[in-house]
Amino acid sequence: MAEGALSEDHVDVLAEAMTELPAVAEEHIVRYALEHEPRSAKAFCKNLAYHLDQDGPEPKDPEPAPPRNTVRRRRQGGRYQLFADLDLDTGAKLDALLDPLAKPAPEDLRFAPEREGDAFCEIVDLALRADHHRIHGGERVQLTVTVDYDKLRAAIGTARLDNGDHLPMNQVRKIACDSGVIPMLLGSRSQIHDVGRKTRALNSGLRRMLVTRDQGCAFPGCTRPPSHCEAHHIHHWANGGPTNLNNLVPLCRRHHDLIHHSDWQIHMISGLPHFRPPAFIDPQRKPRQNRIHTAA
Repeated sequence: MAEGALSEDHVDVLAEAMTELPAVAEEHIVRYALEHEPRSAKAFCKNLAYHLDQDGPEPKDPEPAPPRNTVRRRRQGGRYQLFADLDLDTGAKLDALLDPLAKPAPEDLRFAPEREGDAFCEIVDLALRADHHRIHGGERVQLTVTVDYDKLRAAIGTARLDNGDHLPMNQVRKIACDSGVIPMLLGSRSQIHDVGRKTRALNSGLRRMLVTRDQGCAFPGCTRPPSHCEAHHIHHWANGGPTNLNNLVPLCRRHHDLIHHSDWQIHMISGLPHFRPPAFIDPQRKPRQNRIHTAA
């Protein structure tokens, strides 16, 4: 430029081109510019840049998306499978809820994953019994199970949930221990002829009496408070068992399952529940009581 061989327009073109070209290209584009006008030199620079890097500039890595809390749910083989990927804060809260409920108890034969699974189910039950239920369809969140009364009484077959899934009858009988009941009269083609009024298997007054008598889960050695308990009919109401104080006992979720699916038996002695263990635990099957709550 000092010699007058290149114009200011030439220099502008070459300076702009060198921002995208390697240093070795400077000599070639200057030599070309000495013999051609600025417009032609600009086209030459673009063509040279293309041939040196036909893939174009390296794309910038996209900004990583912020991690999100995700839950995946599916039903398979009659089971409900759940996988969660949560932030550490929520995970710590869940641990704080699970750990106390998943502690092993005496004669507890469950492995840790089983205890934690039962603890998670107990947390779900506690959330449903809380005072701040979400409203769904004008009513509190609830589980609706449709079952034929004769099948319930005979403990055969299955019942249907609102989503179409079917529950085995042993689970239904456990749910029916402490639930609301709405009788329906159906025709031969399942058309509804009459719907009765909803009644509770256990009213609030009777529940308070249970809490006063047993002060928590009545199973021997259990420390669960009343808020963790469901009312169990010793003689099932579907088989004619009465809903009164002498036929009811509060049980936490785990021990309610245990009573329905094992050889543990409950007997009322002097107005208090006593539990007779299976023979493999005590060959003499001596009745036991939970004295933890009463001692406290």
